[in-house]
Amino acid sequence: MVGDMSRLTTLQHSQSRPAVPYAVRIGESVRKRLLDNPHVVQLPSQAVDLFVIRDFLDLMSCLALIDMIERDHSPSTLLQKAEDEEFRTSSTCYLNRENRIVRALEDRLETLTGIPLAHGETIQGQRYVGGQQFKPHNDYFHRGTTYWDKEQTRGGQRTWTVMICLNDVERGGHTRFPLLDLEIAPKRGNAIAWNNLDCLARPNPMTLHQGMPVELGQKFIITNWYRERHYSA
Repeated sequence: MVGDMSRLTTLQHSQSRPAVPYAVRIGESVRKRLLDNPHVVQLPSQAVDLFVIRDFLDLMSCLALIDMIERDHSPSTLLQKAEDEEFRTSSTCYLNRENRIVRALEDRLETLTGIPLAHGETIQGQRYVGGQQFKPHNDYFHRGTTYWDKEQTRGGQRTWTVMICLNDVERGGHTRFPLLDLEIAPKRGNAIAWNNLDCLARPNPMTLHQGMPVELGQKFIITNWYRERHYSA
């Protein structure tokens, strides 16, 4: 009888505890997974979980993805129109999941992060030529915007971002986190990953970042954003 009462008390206690939100659980899970990866370096910040993954993609994969972007890019857009016409001046290409190279990339990303493929948005490729940039912005969605309600029906808030550099840039094109006083140089094959949310799954303003202007040459990158729930285009 005492044992039964003890088990009942334990069950009642566990049922009374609120469920941990998925975004909190996935934040902790991805962080641990990256810290256990010998190819990953955690960048010095107490405010943001921010990592560099060395040699994530090989040369041939990078060249194949660059070729896809070159063949199918168009001017990049924004979720909400900006008053500054120079806010985002790159070109964008949405990668076809039916392509074997794209499927292999998605598999590598799932192995890296542990986040199910279904939570990932359609992978984007971006091209920056001389002078092009993406001014300071956050990847998470802002409440009260024109796009907020729609994005809640398509998978909810963004959690992690993974950005992959496909080529070395002759000059410029760094990814800058101004509030962290940190710049990351584009290096072919390297990836950058960060959690857009804090430990309580709230949007983290310290993730403010920008694509600095390319001063010489071109920059090609891949970006994948992940959602709280299954993503639907």
